[in-house]
Amino acid sequence: MVQVTVHKDEPLERALRRFKKKFEKAGIMKDINKNSYYIKPSQDRRIRKAKAERRLKRLARLSNR
Repeated sequence: MVQVTVHKDEPLERALRRFKKKFEKAGIMKDINKNSYYIKPSQDRRIRKAKAERRLKRLARLSNR
């Protein structure tokens, strides 16, 4: 659970910004989106393999510069 204490005389916008940073860092939205529907294990492997290939291609392209 993400908690942010609002300090005395602190603007609400600043506290909200801190909350958003903590929320993003905790990976809550990523987890919600990942578990929003069921993905078959074979499909999950295919997706992870495609992501790894894209990542390797990008790294190879960047290292050749």
